[in-house]
Amino acid sequence: MEKIWWKEAVVYQIYPRSFNDSNGDGIGDLPGIIDKLDYIQSLGVDVIWLNPIYGSPNDDNGYDISDYQAIMAEFGSMADFDRLLTGLHERGIKLVMDLVVNHSSDEHIWFVESRKSRDNPYRDYYHWWPAENGKPAPRWSFFDKDGDAWKYDETTNAYYLHYFSEKQPDLNWEHEPLRRAIYDMMHFWFQKGIDGFRMDVITFISKDTTFPPIPDRYQGKMWDYFYASGPRLHEYLQEMNREVLSKYDVMTVAEGPGTSTETILDLVAEDRHELNMAYHFDIAYLGLLPRKMISPTGWNLVEFKAIQSRWDAVFAERGWGTIYLGNHDQPRMVSRWGNDSPAWRELSSKMLTTFILSMRGTPYYYQGDELGMSNIRFDRIEDYRDLETIGWHGLVQREGGDLTQFIESHKVTARDNGRTPMQWDNSANAGFTTGTPWLSVNPNYPTVNVATEEADPASCLHYFRKMVRLRRENDVLIYGQYALLDAANPQVYAYTRTWEGRRLLVLLNFSAEPATATIDLDLSRATVLIGNYPSNTPSTEFRPYEAVIYDL
Repeated sequence: MEKIWWKEAVVYQIYPRSFNDSNGDGIGDLPGIIDKLDYIQSLGVDVIWLNPIYGSPNDDNGYDISDYQAIMAEFGSMADFDRLLTGLHERGIKLVMDLVVNHSSDEHIWFVESRKSRDNPYRDYYHWWPAENGKPAPRWSFFDKDGDAWKYDETTNAYYLHYFSEKQPDLNWEHEPLRRAIYDMMHFWFQKGIDGFRMDVITFISKDTTFPPIPDRYQGKMWDYFYASGPRLHEYLQEMNREVLSKYDVMTVAEGPGTSTETILDLVAEDRHELNMAYHFDIAYLGLLPRKMISPTGWNLVEFKAIQSRWDAVFAERGWGTIYLGNHDQPRMVSRWGNDSPAWRELSSKMLTTFILSMRGTPYYYQGDELGMSNIRFDRIEDYRDLETIGWHGLVQREGGDLTQFIESHKVTARDNGRTPMQWDNSANAGFTTGTPWLSVNPNYPTVNVATEEADPASCLHYFRKMVRLRRENDVLIYGQYALLDAANPQVYAYTRTWEGRRLLVLLNFSAEPATATIDLDLSRATVLIGNYPSNTPSTEFRPYEAVIYDL
């Protein structure tokens, strides 16, 4: 097992729009992040993943990029970015940016030119289909109000492809000049000194440009597996590695929709010379139906453990994995996987933090989860700002579906639950802004905020810092072999981490009831490394949402 800095790093994700607003316009910005650099350093994290800050008209909160080498005006200037990068590096923290190159904005100069005429030099930067040939075989759009990924454009009597919003046309990676332009842009940022890229839906970049009908086995929620099976995906990523990534000491992580335990090593195994790691969606999809509707049967811990264990096993000898429970595309982890009621929010949040930071794989931790921030649970569609929820609500409405059921499900699953502003203190708008926040602040901010938790040694915030230190000080929690115990237990997640003759036991009660684990290990000489209750005695009897790590 080769030791590398990005395997040992704890990654903290910042969603700039919701982190800290410095100028009172209600939108978080780069100067706002700079103002909080000492707080970020205090967390003990090693890497910041920054969501898109590039020039954008904001159809999809920055994931529709109109200028890859500029800063969105709402976020500040390139000088602000340079100050941020310098400030992070001075504190020993690396910066990873989002790379969004499956699609651009329709306001990018490439697309503006591309749609002007069929013989424009930029025409082949995108996927066009001449209308005189009839409409091409259907493709699903994740954000389109009709679910249709082909948009007719009358200027040249042709359709263009957009897997997401119609304002996010897909880039044509078949076209070598397009790829060269992307690689030049990547060099621009690396030469500025950034430390890596998180690659947005990178598994979708290769398309069969004959656009045949989608096979039946991919219909329904399997769209992403079809999109990820493009014929030249690995050729493109190997070229990217050869032309750009291999020239810098950086980390890369793929957002990997459509990947599976059977295909992931093609993307991240060292001898493939593509990317370092990826994150999958098997856990994120657990207990959900299409359109993020809650399954009547919900999710269960036995299946949760099986998925985590299956993915860990893939990396036993090659490659490297990731661990996450929340991000800007997910609801708050304590609301989805724990219990955000007043009685159990703190304990279950600490339990989930223990899980993320004690598993093998690089941990990705989302802003505010260190406080135990929870879902806002909007009652009305008018309160949402997210294209995904708004678009799917429109589809359900046109289909005559149950809108009440949709809203109730999205109180648990919607992306905007994770995008509400960071809660800094108990002043107006949680100290996020002096203006009107772009998205409503969670009403629980008077008690769930940084200032309050800084003053409480038993808070979620201080527990997160302790877990980060514990991981850093114990290589067994980074590189150690993982072994699942008591697999059929419906309440307790138990596993060991073993490395160079040392073994740790991790025990997590995922329920609001007392629980017992069946474990054939001698705990008589075990010592407690950390626990989320004030006192811990080595035992296989657990209190609600208890988390404890033993050194055996």
